[in-house]
Amino acid sequence: MQERRRSKRTKLRSKLMIKRLDDNGNKEVLIDINDVSKTGVGFICDEVLSIGNVYESYLTIWTKEVIHAFIRIVRIEMIDGKFHYGAVFIGMPEMDAARIETYQTVCEEFNEDDENE
Repeated sequence: MQERRRSKRTKLRSKLMIKRLDDNGNKEVLIDINDVSKTGVGFICDEVLSIGNVYESYLTIWTKEVIHAFIRIVRIEMIDGKFHYGAVFIGMPEMDAARIETYQTVCEEFNEDDENE
């Protein structure tokens, strides 16, 4: 399969609270993040989400800071009975995208150091 991602992806252990924007119920759902980049996020969720829908999210990053972002679902796969989603960030401030990119750089440096030992 050809790689179509525009930005590097990094694994991040975190939780994300999401709620659908066009729903007055404001149901919040916990999800498990597989990978994150400055342009999007991959995650597992037990709830059924729809491609094209926009959700409000609160991403807790490695520094314990919370990034408030909007995501649009662009991919859904069913793997081992769980929904795996891909989403792109919509209108994420450059400062928040830079935080994610900085984390990727730090992770790459640590991985290179581990390989050289």
